Amino acid sequence: MTSFLPYSSSSSSKGGIGGSVRSSLIEPDGGSLVDLVVPESQRAAKVSEAESMVKVKLTKIDLEWVHVISEGWASPLKGFMREDEYLQSLHFNSLRMKDGSVVNMSLPIVLAIDDETKENIGGLNDVALVGPNDTLVGILRSIEIYKHHKEERIARTWGTTAPGLPYVEEVISSAGNWLIGGDLEVLEPVKYNDGLDHYRLSPQQLRKEFDRRQADAVFAFQLRNPVHNGHALLMNDTRKKLLEMGYKNPILLLHPLGGFTKADDVPLDVRMEQHSKVLEDGVLDPETTTVAIFPSPMHYAGPTEVQWHAKARINAGANFYIVGRDPAGMGHPTEKRDLYDPDHGKKVLSMAPGLEKLNILPFRVAAYDTVASRMAFFDPARAKDFLFISGTKMRTYARNGENPPDGFMSPGGWEVLVKYYERLQAQEENLKPTVLST
Repeated sequence: MTSFLPYSSSSSSKGGIGGSVRSSLIEPDGGSLVDLVVPESQRAAKVSEAESMVKVKLTKIDLEWVHVISEGWASPLKGFMREDEYLQSLHFNSLRMKDGSVVNMSLPIVLAIDDETKENIGGLNDVALVGPNDTLVGILRSIEIYKHHKEERIARTWGTTAPGLPYVEEVISSAGNWLIGGDLEVLEPVKYNDGLDHYRLSPQQLRKEFDRRQADAVFAFQLRNPVHNGHALLMNDTRKKLLEMGYKNPILLLHPLGGFTKADDVPLDVRMEQHSKVLEDGVLDPETTTVAIFPSPMHYAGPTEVQWHAKARINAGANFYIVGRDPAGMGHPTEKRDLYDPDHGKKVLSMAPGLEKLNILPFRVAAYDTVASRMAFFDPARAKDFLFISGTKMRTYARNGENPPDGFMSPGGWEVLVKYYERLQAQEENLKPTVLST
């Protein structure tokens, strides 16, 4: 059964001036949100300065991290990590502030450079950052360059150095042998121009939205997959529980991950269209749900990464965080088993340093009830009546054009997935080499 932690009055402010409800139910880490985007009035001067600096080229995923840092998701971090921050993150999953307090920081947020770039920088204090398309992105000041011990980073972040870890293969293996840290200034807000930027609300914008909705509790749900009715059951049940606890207007933050994901995950644009259909079909209530994109890349690092997912939502104003089975986990890359214990994520969150002010909501397992023909909370007393449909099984249904059992997913949401896999199969067919016969 789901256990709800008691709400901490120290992280709440229901009263406020004139009795109004504030969305800042939980303070951002460090006491205030970091905002590293240069004010428009200073932009021209900063651009001119950056043009004369030594340039450091960013990858697409580096740019996603610039986005994350600049908007305050990693508050109180103010740039790519210097070595002392990196070592604290890597070995303690947290950072100690000057006042002695501790904030959670379970993933190193670092920028790698190669030998040639390090040589070009020499003894300079500041460098300019340019994006994958060579446009100026920002300035990194008071820099520090230190060795990139890749094996140590991989082993401590993932708990394994087995080949086939998606983020490692995409980002770390080919990265330079040095890390560069410093204070970040971003020349203008990061935009992707993919038709989804209106969903990319910053922590500050989300807090304002929760104010507008007069939320007295915000509960966040992190996901990187399409929403099925089991997810919806969980989210709706959480809201019901919060109402029973005395809250008047708890708001759901449905917050899909928008950065790097592995190749077989459903792409972001398809997921956002699917989420939209789920709300249109009334499976989730648009009046009590805020849908936004979380811009972080995905590591698939299990209990280590789930701390990052929870910590970032503190900065967005969420004071409750839903955690399920094997959060941020994946199958072992070389063996037929889960990489992480499926229960360790929620256990780690309940004990993690720096997350004490966040209420963790472990959820009950949902599965397809073959008797009731709907998604329901699993009842061990009649286990044979329940069908577990994994993400892999769901993708197999859609890829093969098979329908899942009635009541598994909203019809509109399922149609989005089927059309995506039809397009994908057509593309795969077009890429097959033509066989000429004589």
